[in-house]
Amino acid sequence: MEQTPTNRPRIDQVIGHLCSIDEMRHVCPTRQGEGEPLLSNQSVRRIVDLASRLMFPGFFTDTDRGPSVLRSVMTLECHELRDLLTEQITAGLCFDRDNCDTTLEGLRSRAQSDADTFIDSLPALRHILDTDIDATYLGDPAAVSTHEVIACYPGFRATISYRVAHQLQRQGVPIVPRMITEQAHSDTGIDIHPGAEIGERFVIDHGTGVVIGATAILGNNVKIYQGVTLGAKSFVTDDSNNPVKGIPRHPIIGDNVVIYSNSTILGRVHIGDNAVIGGNLWVTRDVAPGEKLIQARADNFRSSR
Repeated sequence: MEQTPTNRPRIDQVIGHLCSIDEMRHVCPTRQGEGEPLLSNQSVRRIVDLASRLMFPGFFTDTDRGPSVLRSVMTLECHELRDLLTEQITAGLCFDRDNCDTTLEGLRSRAQSDADTFIDSLPALRHILDTDIDATYLGDPAAVSTHEVIACYPGFRATISYRVAHQLQRQGVPIVPRMITEQAHSDTGIDIHPGAEIGERFVIDHGTGVVIGATAILGNNVKIYQGVTLGAKSFVTDDSNNPVKGIPRHPIIGDNVVIYSNSTILGRVHIGDNAVIGGNLWVTRDVAPGEKLIQARADNFRSSR
C-alpha cells in the first residue's frame, strides 16, 4: 500500500525510536562488519530433519529412495547437514557474549569441528533411538509396528529432537540445542530441556503437556504419560532474590520407573528403581525402589459416625 504524506513522519518517528540504541534494553549480540551468520529457526528445523532422515532413511522424506540411489542421496544430505550445522553453530557462538574476543575465523573453525563431532555421533544416536522405538512398540498395545512408532508417534518425534539437542549440548554448542527442543515443544506439546540426562528405552506415551527440566536425570526403561512434570520445587536465590543458575533442582528417576498421567514430581528427589507413580499425584519426597504411589481411596478419608 502506498504511503501518504501524512503518515510518513509518524512512521519515521516510530522507526527512529525503535532503532535508537539508547532506548534498546535488549540488543541482539553482533560482531558488526564481520559478516557473521545469523541464527535461523528454519535452518535449525532443517538440521533436525536431515539428522532424522539420515538415521531413519525413508521415514522423514516425501521423495522415493530406491536402493540404487540411497547412498548417494544420504551422502548429499550429510554434506548439507554439515554445512548447516557449521553455519548455525557459528551463529550460536557469535550470539554468545563469552566469545566476543574470538575472531570469526576461529569461531567457524570450532563450529566445523563441532559439526564433524555431531555427524560422527549419528550411529550412536540411532542406536539409542532404536531402543526408544522398541520400548514404545512393546509397551503400547495400540502400536501395530515399530514403523508406525517412527512415522506417527509425537513422543518419539520429541525424543529425536531431544537426543539431537542433547548431543549438541554435551559438545558445548550454545543456544542451538534449546532452539531445537523448543521447536519440538511447539510441534508436539512435549517440553524436554536439552540438558536433561535420559537413558535408553525411553517412552513418552501420548505426551501432550510433558515437562522435563534441565537438571533431571532419568535412568533406563523409563515410561511417562501425558501431563507429567519433572520440575523444580524451589530455587536457591542470590542477594537480589533471583534464582541461582546451574544448581541441580529436578528429580532423579531410577531404572524401570513408570509415571502415570498428570503427576508432578518436584525438587531433587530420588524415585527408586522399579517404582510406580500413579496418576494425578504431587510428589515432593523420595520414593523407595519398588514403591507404588497411588491416590488414596475416598473411603479412607470418611469420618466415622
